[in-house]
Amino acid sequence: MGKAVARRFGQEGYRIAPVARRREPLNELVNALAAEGIEAAGFTADLSHTDGIPGLVTEIRKRFGRVDVVNYAPFSPASLTTAADLDAAELQKWVNLYLLTPVELVHHVLPEMLERGDGGILFVYGSSVMFPAGGVSGPVPLMAAARNYILTLHEELAVRGVYAGGLAVRALIDQSQASQAVKAGEMKLNMELPVVEPHELADLEWELMRARNQADVLYPAS
Repeated sequence: MGKAVARRFGQEGYRIAPVARRREPLNELVNALAAEGIEAAGFTADLSHTDGIPGLVTEIRKRFGRVDVVNYAPFSPASLTTAADLDAAELQKWVNLYLLTPVELVHHVLPEMLERGDGGILFVYGSSVMFPAGGVSGPVPLMAAARNYILTLHEELAVRGVYAGGLAVRALIDQSQASQAVKAGEMKLNMELPVVEPHELADLEWELMRARNQADVLYPAS
């Protein structure tokens, strides 16, 4: 999905700053975008370490001058568990990636957006934050807290020119790590989920950013 979002926003004239832990996939994405005429530069960071966010934002600003839109959409299929098996230690493993890091990231980019009176913050999460389901827990309570945060930001920032919104995905994303894990039998779901193309979600994120009139949206809606 990250690749599709990078491509969609790049087609609209944005310069792209993808972030990942490993340099190789970043280079592949940057080269693919360059072949399409989209300017991009990759940045390595482990988003499970919140203390690295200030330096990451500084490096992106050095390269591009400013941050116009943040798209935050991490997911690890291995992190899902049942609520009955969840304990504080398991939740602690994911609290940075799914809650504290996005809050810290917004904290460091929001002042410049408010100063300009323009910008966008987009979060992506699973639909279980809206419709809890048995067997689908682990980091989900943290995602639900992050959703509360983005919805609150939406209310606070709309009158100040900055859009904040979320996309809840009730599907498997084709070619994603999660869909591949399900196909391989490495991850089992207790529900039937449709498979959506990454570009569908990228188009929806662009529409959310363009229209700026919805706090969050569920996809597919039915």
